Amino acid sequence: MKKLSKVFVGLTAVTAVLMLAACGAAPGASTASSGNEIGKTFKIGYDIEMTGAVAAYGESGSRGADMAVAELNADGGINGKKIEVIKKDNKSDNAEAATVAANLMSNDKVNAVIGTNASSSTKAMIPNATKFAVPIVAPTATNDELTHKDGKVEKYVFRAIFPDSFQGKVISNFVTDTLVSDTVAVYYDNSSDYAKGLYQNFKKNYKGKIVEVATYQAGEKDFQAQLSKLSKEKFGTLLVLGYYQEAGILVKQARELGIEVPVIGGDVLADPTFAELAGPEAASDIYFVSGFSSLKPANDKTANFIKNYKEKFGEEPSAYAACAYDSVMMVAAAAKAEKAKTSVDVAEGLAKLKDFEGVTGTITIDKNHDPVKSAYLVKLEKAKEVSADIVKP
Repeated sequence: MKKLSKVFVGLTAVTAVLMLAACGAAPGASTASSGNEIGKTFKIGYDIEMTGAVAAYGESGSRGADMAVAELNADGGINGKKIEVIKKDNKSDNAEAATVAANLMSNDKVNAVIGTNASSSTKAMIPNATKFAVPIVAPTATNDELTHKDGKVEKYVFRAIFPDSFQGKVISNFVTDTLVSDTVAVYYDNSSDYAKGLYQNFKKNYKGKIVEVATYQAGEKDFQAQLSKLSKEKFGTLLVLGYYQEAGILVKQARELGIEVPVIGGDVLADPTFAELAGPEAASDIYFVSGFSSLKPANDKTANFIKNYKEKFGEEPSAYAACAYDSVMMVAAAAKAEKAKTSVDVAEGLAKLKDFEGVTGTITIDKNHDPVKSAYLVKLEKAKEVSADIVKP
């Protein structure tokens, strides 16, 4: 998933990344060849959204990751060493995500980083992951170019969720085969590379007709002008691609203007805040792709995770919690398999991960560092998840 900051913030992000890349490593810090040594504890850093526009993702993800750490420590940690968590807030901001990554890797000398949940913030972290040879596992960042671009694989970048190219196919096939819709209207966040990339992947795979395309910018709250225009068109499905803050309001206004066709979106709509913003009446006949659904446990581990999460937090776990949980467990599995001594060893173990059984399903990391795994197609009625179908890769 991807959330871009405003233009001046984005410019600041670029400046921050360049400055960080230009700076020498702090005394005792890693170099790109050696990585960070694993000391008396196994250090995992969280580069997460604790405040800011997508703090809901970070809060849920932090809970899931913390659960995984607690379970691992209760079982002896990683290779006999307790896990030490260093948690820092990237404020849902690209520049801050880059700064946090540098601090975690250089000053705190972590052995792996969990985060972020947003593709743009994860992209800002990559120069530092490469510089300090520390792997990052992004729980829910889906942009294809994070892990590989132009034939080059990012050695230290991994994720626990499928990329947009797979997600676009899932949405296209569902609209065509299940909704039996040969016409769609599209409304997407033009300030988000996540939304733009997902739209392009949908467009590439969809065989029907896209009758109208409307765009908006992150932070907008009034979509009625474009929606009024769309309401005069005839189409079978409305494709909404954007984060929960805008998407929830957009869907609410669409229903108020009489647009009653099914609505489908990407994995970001898995956050419960989307349904809360849309309201129970509007949040019906809604579908979205997700990395997880408690309605259909993938295995016994999933059922146990759901049970423990509900007991601890009094609510169903979201995809953000589940993917963050799996991200930590992936790091642990990789480090154990390699008998890791450094962060470089952890990265090598992650690249070899095969048939890893997570709470979101079975995961194998492919040559592009993307997880080969199933997706879930979830339906909302009255703002509640009522069904989920597993879609295999």
